Amino acid sequence: MKGEDVEGWAVITEAIGVALSGEKGQGHKLLLESWRATASSNHAQRCVLAHYLADTEEELAKEVAWDEAALGEYRHLEEDSLASIGVTSARGFEPSLRLNLADGYHRLDKLEAAREQLAAGQACAAVLGNDGYGNMIRTGLSNLAQRMEATGNRKSGVI
Repeated sequence: MKGEDVEGWAVITEAIGVALSGEKGQGHKLLLESWRATASSNHAQRCVLAHYLADTEEELAKEVAWDEAALGEYRHLEEDSLASIGVTSARGFEPSLRLNLADGYHRLDKLEAAREQLAAGQACAAVLGNDGYGNMIRTGLSNLAQRMEATGNRKSGVI
């Protein structure tokens, strides 16, 4: 199974837990340490690390850079690459990665890139389960599409 480095995953999931517990700065520090300690060939761990590092960034450009890195690493994953952390289908991770990147591009006013990522996220959303996670990502994609439409209308003078 790809990405089976159990010790590495334990450190990473602990760092994610710290970041999600509200200790964003400490979580960022721990995630960055894990990033530096993870082999560049371990795309599964690097994908997950970059995904969560983006969420801990204060600067939008750095957040987007991590989101781009996460998607770049994702492109090397096999279907079972994230099974070590309970994600049975790596394909189910792609819509979230696309959503985050589209949102970042939108906030950076890179509207064409945002539209491309949103469309890609919507196109692969069919792999999501009919559960809380799947519903959250589908709702996020829908909400972002509405925000982008409103932004586009304001910029074109329609609103």
